[in-house]
Amino acid sequence: MREIALDTETTGLSYIEGDRIVEIGCVEIIDKKITGKSYHVYLNPGREMSSRAREITGLNDDFLKKQKPFEDECNGFLDFIQDSRLVIHNAPFDVGFLNFELSRIGLQTISMYRVLDTLAMAKEKFPGSPSTLDALCKRFSVEASKRTKHGALIDAELLAEVYLHMSVELKQNNIFGYIKNDDKILSESIRKEHYEPRHFDFDQNDYEAHLKFLEKIKDSLWTKNDNAD
Repeated sequence: MREIALDTETTGLSYIEGDRIVEIGCVEIIDKKITGKSYHVYLNPGREMSSRAREITGLNDDFLKKQKPFEDECNGFLDFIQDSRLVIHNAPFDVGFLNFELSRIGLQTISMYRVLDTLAMAKEKFPGSPSTLDALCKRFSVEASKRTKHGALIDAELLAEVYLHMSVELKQNNIFGYIKNDDKILSESIRKEHYEPRHFDFDQNDYEAHLKFLEKIKDSLWTKNDNAD
């Protein structure tokens, strides 16, 4: 199964108010293994970064003005993600921005049905605990010292590792298939197939022979129970 850990950086928090994507980072995962293949691009948003976005990402307007706009880079992005499942932390944010960009140039948007939100996954798995990417890196001892600033590719790489740690833990703690995911560790149907009670025909002769055998056992528990009523 092919999955893509994905992250974006933007000029601000709301595409409705005109904010745009400035960076996309993707990391390929096949059969729960990071392959080493990635996609990374900086984009010209056609507007200035907010002061907060500049502070978080370390990107500046002069650098971004030299990059190509999303419409010139989208084919490379779409070719990389193909129809794979997308693994995103706080997925509604990133998918909202990506779909705004795609719809703006008349391309098909990304369905949330193909997206796994690791933020929602972490909140369900670890209720009451911090669920930021930094917090999850600490929980799973994922080395994140290189993340001095928010960067789409760095964050996608860390997210891929965190996601795989979470997947392994889910396997270990849900070995009877109670969680709904694609790993199919041991489904309910398999459990029933292996543990369905077996039924045998009752034989009167065998039953009478069994009673005679019990009479030979002193203080038989079975006999006591039979006479309890």
